[in-house]
Amino acid sequence: MSQKTSIEQTVINGNSTNKRHELPFRFEYDPHKKSHSILVPVISIIVALILCGLFILLNGLNPITVYMKMLQGAFGSSFGISETLVKATPLLLCGLGVAIAYRISIWNIGAEGQFLLGAIGATAITIYFPQLPGVVYIPLMIIVGIVSGALWGLLTAIPRTYFQVNELITSLMLNYVALLLLDYFVFGPWRDPEGFNFPGTPMFVPSQLLATIGSGTRLHIGLFFAIIAVFLFAFFTLKTRWGYELRLLGANPTAAKYAGIRINKHILIVMMISGGLAGLGGMVEVSGVAGRLMYGISPGYGYTAIIVAWLAKLNPFAMILSSVFIGGLIVGGYSVQTIGLPSTLSFMLQGAILFCLIGGEMISKYRVKKVYKENS
Repeated sequence: MSQKTSIEQTVINGNSTNKRHELPFRFEYDPHKKSHSILVPVISIIVALILCGLFILLNGLNPITVYMKMLQGAFGSSFGISETLVKATPLLLCGLGVAIAYRISIWNIGAEGQFLLGAIGATAITIYFPQLPGVVYIPLMIIVGIVSGALWGLLTAIPRTYFQVNELITSLMLNYVALLLLDYFVFGPWRDPEGFNFPGTPMFVPSQLLATIGSGTRLHIGLFFAIIAVFLFAFFTLKTRWGYELRLLGANPTAAKYAGIRINKHILIVMMISGGLAGLGGMVEVSGVAGRLMYGISPGYGYTAIIVAWLAKLNPFAMILSSVFIGGLIVGGYSVQTIGLPSTLSFMLQGAILFCLIGGEMISKYRVKKVYKENS
């Protein structure tokens, strides 16, 4: 009995000792609704430039000099501007595809695979129908590119809708399937027999190529396709009942369900549109830039489009600016090779921007507050 009392006393004394060392307050995360729609992306870019500047300093170079070199390479000449717009075109189309899925809280990481399927589908027309009239090729390649990307997006939507499979997993895995499918065609049945061991299809004939804008540049009319897609995106998502239903579904799926909105139908349609936009990006790249389907046709446009969409906060018109900015980073990355830095510097900057964006979004949505404990 006395031993039990002694143990109880020890526990009590221990608790009281711990209480004496406890702080009279604690920190909690408090969600708040302050608007930082413009500040977050801008500050994220600035912080990313500063962080990457530290690594540039470690390489013995002046960050300001490096950034000015990138800026001059991307926007300092008509050639640089045209190349920046060439890179921005598929980024804008894939970014729109990513953004419309995000509007209903569907995380489509599969824009890269959908981009590749659009390129494959468009190329299939040139391979299997070589005798079509010239005026038919471009419209048919556009349609098949969009449909190919849309069907690839549907492969993610069906498991998500009917079997509750996480779309992050399926869309990411399908990217690798699409990449292997591309490799099969360019190394296998579609390989150019006169390609000197380079994995790619035969070059497209002029009627299968998108018209260029101006002389001496690679800028093509696919840019106009992307701009038209921006206005269509804005109209249907902001000015129609369907767009309102998408916004309601993204904000509160439960309320959307009780409002009679057919959630499964919307997911299927949105993922097809998302994949179709990325597929169009693949079509304009293969027909407007590469001139054939080849190994490495995409340097990661589908993944980079995630940064484009997040920088613009899913705003279609802001995505024009963000795609040009990221396109400028890619083109500017080629310029720094002349001063001893690899072109992959642009990828480091993109990663840093995405990291800072995610952190900035968290900081803007939550604040840390001090909560004092009640005396007991």
